[in-house]
Amino acid sequence: MIIEGDQMVRIGRRTFEQLISRDAIDHRIGEMADDLTEQYRDLEPVFIVVLNGAFIFAADLLRACALDCDIQFVKLSSYQGTSSTGVIQQILGVQIPLRGRHVIVVEDIVDTGRTLKYFAELLRKEHPASIEFVTLLSKPDCHETRFESPYIGFEIPNAFVIGYGLDLDGRARNLDSIYQLRDESP
Repeated sequence: MIIEGDQMVRIGRRTFEQLISRDAIDHRIGEMADDLTEQYRDLEPVFIVVLNGAFIFAADLLRACALDCDIQFVKLSSYQGTSSTGVIQQILGVQIPLRGRHVIVVEDIVDTGRTLKYFAELLRKEHPASIEFVTLLSKPDCHETRFESPYIGFEIPNAFVIGYGLDLDGRARNLDSIYQLRDESP
């Protein structure tokens, strides 16, 4: 990976340009954390973090929330390279009972929405008191299923993005800003 200033990143033949700065991310996370704290103040919610992409976002979000809560991790997969395979796999599931609990699913990005629809159906079988989704990014032009949430960090165009937890075959998660694919050199 070659970082070319704050605005450009190269990975192999792919060039990415900055889409969302770390300052903008930090500001928006603070707003969402304040809203979550207000809504769930006395409810002791369970935050379920979808690995691997959401771990950096979730860490910053949960540190900013002033809540008594549980944190669980799940691993769902539907991506290979720069595109979705369309096949969703649950690799790691929730390890505590959810019946009667307020569940907040933390996701890095909502693309087609199929993964969250699949996961919401699994969660409903556990009879939680409520289910809410928090996502750093949403691509409304790509949604194949209805997705609504008051907790969307940023709506972005249909572009492949990396950084701040999002990756290209496991690389670039450690970038502190979000970058979108600009081009692939021959």
